[in-house]
Amino acid sequence: MSKRATAKYKLDRRMGESVWGRPKSPVNRRSYGPGQHGQRRAKKLSDYGTQLQAKQKLKGYYGNITERQFHKYYVEASRRQGDTGENMIGLLERRLDAVVYRAKFVPTPFAARQLVSHGHVKVNGRRVTIPSYQVKEGDSIELTAKAKDLALVLEAAKSPERDVPDYVDADHGKMTAKLLRTPKLGDVPYAAQMQPHLIVEFYSR
Repeated sequence: MSKRATAKYKLDRRMGESVWGRPKSPVNRRSYGPGQHGQRRAKKLSDYGTQLQAKQKLKGYYGNITERQFHKYYVEASRRQGDTGENMIGLLERRLDAVVYRAKFVPTPFAARQLVSHGHVKVNGRRVTIPSYQVKEGDSIELTAKAKDLALVLEAAKSPERDVPDYVDADHGKMTAKLLRTPKLGDVPYAAQMQPHLIVEFYSR
C-alpha cells in the first residue's frame, strides 16, 4: 500500500493544482496550500525550488515512489540514448502499476499499486506482484478472475473521468490490456504539466 494512501490530496494542495485531475481534489474548492499558513502569499521559488517541486510532483504522481527508486529511473534514463527526460517518462509509464492505471482497470495509481501487490495481475499469463515491474512492448496484461468482479475495477472501467491513451490497448470486456509502444512525454495524458527536464537539471547539479 502506498505511503500516501490516506493523504494523497496533500500533494494537490501543496502544488496548487489537481495532479491527477480527479473531481474530488480539494484544490477544486481551495487553491491554497495545506496547513494553517496555507493562505499566505506563496514566495517565488528559486531555480532549485522549481526543480525540486517538479521532482516531487512527478514522483508523487506515480503513487509516491521512494526517492531511491526514483533516482534509479534517472540513472537508467541517463544511460540510454536520446533525451534523458523523455527516457524517464518512458520508464515510469512502463511500470506495471502505471499500465494497469492507464488501462482504466482502477481509478488511481494508488489502487493500481495495491491491485498488483495483492496478486491480481498477470503478465503473459504469469502472476506478477511487483508494481515497478517493467512491462515490455507487446506484453499481455490480464486481471485474475477474482479481480474482474471487483466493484472498484468495474466502476473504473465505466468511468468517463479519463480515456485510455493510444499507446495502451485495453479490452474492458475481457479485462486485458497490451502496451503497444513506449510513450513520449507528449503522449502521456497528465492532468498537470510535468517538466522532466527540470528533474534532469535537479539530479545533474
